[in-house]
Amino acid sequence: MRARYGVPLSIAAAGAAGLVYSAGFEARSFRLRRVTVPVLPAGMRPLRVLQVSDIHMVGGQRKKQRWLRSLAGLRPDFVINTGDNLSDPEGIPEVLDSLGPLMEFPGAYVFGSNDYYGPKLRNPARYLFERAQGRYGLNGNPPAVNAIHNPWEDLRDGFDAAGWLNLTNTRGTLKIEGASIELTGLDDPHIKRDRYAQVAGGPSADADFSMGVAHAPYLRVLDAFTADDYPLILAGHTHGGQLCLPFYGAFVTNCDLDTDRVKGLSTHTAEGRTAYLHVSAGCGTNRYTPVRFACPPEVTLLTLVERE
Repeated sequence: MRARYGVPLSIAAAGAAGLVYSAGFEARSFRLRRVTVPVLPAGMRPLRVLQVSDIHMVGGQRKKQRWLRSLAGLRPDFVINTGDNLSDPEGIPEVLDSLGPLMEFPGAYVFGSNDYYGPKLRNPARYLFERAQGRYGLNGNPPAVNAIHNPWEDLRDGFDAAGWLNLTNTRGTLKIEGASIELTGLDDPHIKRDRYAQVAGGPSADADFSMGVAHAPYLRVLDAFTADDYPLILAGHTHGGQLCLPFYGAFVTNCDLDTDRVKGLSTHTAEGRTAYLHVSAGCGTNRYTPVRFACPPEVTLLTLVERE
């Protein structure tokens, strides 16, 4: 009997230990990623941009809330929130409270699908099946039914009241010590709310620097921003793969982006032009899959410097 059941029991024990680690430790092991990106025109001073993404706030996540409040100590020049702030329809007050110190700085935001709709329990293996079939979100899947609608307007109103720019299929401009920073944003491509035609045309001639912002890094969005000659694109959504294999990396990105670029800084090329792409691994998880493995939660402080 020992020979027959010893291996399965050991595998089960290892799996249980991994689950305890990924849910109890790593999913709460918040990190700061620092990245330098050479994208500014000559003579422009460096800019420190804090990207916050995929908070997926659930009521009672006190450690995450304290950590988010502490980020104001980094004193960025401005903040970009790339969406999916919620994983609980009741979580908006805690999101606004946690981001309150950061909202003292200039900032801008786009929303993700989880800001609009509440999470639903689903089999995590579906992400692998959808990747194999080329189906992600509403891009190839049938429309969602019986969706829980979040009171996202309250979240929008809180950000707007703090002076953050709403980049929902529109452009906005921040003035940072006299420099004009143009931000061109899209609503979430994962649920087909992006309308690039409304913002097409590339950087404005009177902007000192321009960049693109979207929640989900779908290739059609990256192609459009890059072809329009934006030097930098910020996105989130992927969770960095969330469950990764050490020395291998992510299995899925939950969009059509390749797994080699699931998180961090990379480049994207379209129509002979190249842009830098930064994808945040995010600092939360869906409330029904509160685990991370070999992919700790994070925010990123990007230091933008002159082009090489």
